[in-house]
This record gives sequence, C-alpha cells and structure tokens, in this order.
Amino acid sequence: MAKKVERYFSAYSKICVQGGEGMNEQVEAVQRMQDYIEKHIREKIDMAALAGEAGYSPWHARRLFVQYVGISPAHYIRKLRLRYSALRLRDEKPRIIDTAMDSGFESVDGFQRAFFNEYGCNPMEYENHTVPIPLFTPYGVKFRFLKRRTEKMASNHVFLQVVEKPARKAVIKRGMAATEYWSYCQEVGCDVWGILTSMKSLCGEPVCLWLPKEYVMPGTSTYVQGVEVEENYAGPVPEGFDVISLPAAKYLMFQGEPFAEEDFEQAISDIWEAEKKYDPAVIGYEWDHRNPKIQLEPIGKRGYIELLPIQPV
Repeated sequence: MAKKVERYFSAYSKICVQGGEGMNEQVEAVQRMQDYIEKHIREKIDMAALAGEAGYSPWHARRLFVQYVGISPAHYIRKLRLRYSALRLRDEKPRIIDTAMDSGFESVDGFQRAFFNEYGCNPMEYENHTVPIPLFTPYGVKFRFLKRRTEKMASNHVFLQVVEKPARKAVIKRGMAATEYWSYCQEVGCDVWGILTSMKSLCGEPVCLWLPKEYVMPGTSTYVQGVEVEENYAGPVPEGFDVISLPAAKYLMFQGEPFAEEDFEQAISDIWEAEKKYDPAVIGYEWDHRNPKIQLEPIGKRGYIELLPIQPV
C-alpha cells in the first residue's frame, strides 16, 4: 500500500513548487488573502484590507497575489462572486436583481454583462435551463505550493455507512489512460470540475469515478470525472462529454476524520488502508464489481470520502 500511495502522488510531487522559508511565508500571506476574500465575498473588499491580512504593503501584496494565483485580486474577486451567483441561480432561482446586488454588483446591467463575458450566456438563461458553464474553481495556494507534509501522522478513525443510490445517469468526461486524479488532470486539465459543478447534481456535487470495464470505451481511461443526474435527464451535455446509465446500487461509504490540507496524503492513505482490510461479509455484503467506485472531492473540513459498491451475499 505504501508503494501505491507513493506512485499515486508522484505526479503531484513533480508539479508542486517546493521552496524555503521565504517562499512559505509568501504563500501563507497569499492564502490569508484568499481566505479573507472567501469570508467577506458579499462585502466590499479593498486592497488595503487584503494587504493588512497579508502583512505586506498594498503594492507588494498585490504583486504576490498575481505571482502565486495568476490573476489580480480584483479579477479573482469578480470570478469568485460570479461563481457564487451562478450557484445561487442554479439552486435557489432568485430574482436576477437580488443576485446582482448580493454579489456586489452596482447594477443589473453590469452583472449581466459580467456574467455573459465570463460564461457565454446570460443569468436568466442559466437560471432557467442550467446550461453547463465553466465555473471558476478557487484553488488555495497553500495546497498547491507549500511543501507537502511527508512524515507519518497518527492514523485517524474511518467511519462506515451503507448508502443507496437510485438508477441514474452520469455525465462524464473521459481521459485517455488515467487511473487517478493527477494523471487525469494532466490528460484532461483541471477545468472540467468547474463545468461539472455548474450542473445540478443528484448528490449535490460532482464525483470522480473508477469505471468497471463495461463502461470503458476503447482508448479511454478507467478514471473519469462526472456529475450524477436523474435517470430521465435530457438536458444539455457539454461538448466532449459522454452520458452513461447507472443502475440502482448500494455503496459502502468510507469517510475519514477532518484533516489539514497539507495532510491530504495521509487522509487518503487511511481510507485506502481501511478499504483494503475491510470485509463486507461481516454485514452480509460482498464487493460489487459491476458498478463504479466513487471518489468525492477531498475537503479537509469533512474528511476524505470514497464509496465502494456492494451487493448482498
């Protein structure tokens, strides 16, 4: 298992930037600015406030933000506000004027122009039809740039729960040969997640799937990203995506304890170790290899989650 985990994260090690204390301090400063923006996204945010969080002058704080995030703070704030406005339109169906004002825009016209320029459709069209759009994904720089923690941490508890999924469809984006997240991102890119997030999901979020062989097309990957939708879904499908039908199935959900972002390797390793050791026969089941294994987005505050298909013995 240790070798498997090491291989799983080898691609990540190659794309991580690892620096000394000076760089770590800069990354921490940018992360504090990102955290401040997230917390105050519905409020007016100026560069002075961000600089105060970073502990640098406004000029230097802005320069560091652009260096590590790739866009200016103002651009980042606008993208994040448009993301949240789109998710609200998707789930709550509010009035456009309320969404515009709550998102920090001074006018409905300004909000509509920004929304169209970002996503290629107007807010009303998205609200009424939930067309797939490339939502901005605000990756934290601390996760991407700080040296990952490699020392062995104390193993955490793993919680198990049997869950049932109805017959459904999944809108998926296939890779070429990927068997896990990092190789998939190298093949397909990391922007797929934003498109999937913009679509209404049965489980409330996109999923990553390890497909059984009967669902794998020649020359494509076993590992894919997708969104689970209703069995009778007939809505839009993004270009380059496929739709597969999945039967009703039971799953054994493995959920770890909350973890610090730099401990994500240990969090995943704990789940993999638990899956390897657990025998579902003790609760009257066996592993079901006809259905896909499911991985949810690793979010530290809820713990790492995977769902393995099971069937009665």
